[in-house]
Amino acid sequence: MIEGSCLCGQLRWRCDAVQESATACNCTACRRYGTLWAYGHENEDIHVSGETRAYARARERPSLEFHFCLHCGCVGYWRATRTNDKGQRRIAVNLRLAEPDAVAALLIDHFDGLDSFEDLPRDGTCVADMWF
Repeated sequence: MIEGSCLCGQLRWRCDAVQESATACNCTACRRYGTLWAYGHENEDIHVSGETRAYARARERPSLEFHFCLHCGCVGYWRATRTNDKGQRRIAVNLRLAEPDAVAALLIDHFDGLDSFEDLPRDGTCVADMWF
């Protein structure tokens, strides 16, 4: 289990699924937010609490929305705007809100959300290489 909270502690999340990696995306939003993502399904293996403000890009039917703490502004997670055919809602929490020791050993997966929308090969980098 990994837990995270925003700067003021009002927004919290818990990831019950075992994570082997964190995803660094280079899309226009993620590179500005500086996030590292861990994925799951809302209220199954990822649980969030606290008041947030959601931002969805101005599209006719956005597929996801980013959630920020109302008080300190930290980006806590993104979640899908629709459920899948099993009724599950995809969600990803920002691992930068976790304590460093809890995520330091996770490998970094790079995702090209800017151009190809594909996973890039692992290079052996882990969170500790980026943070410490």
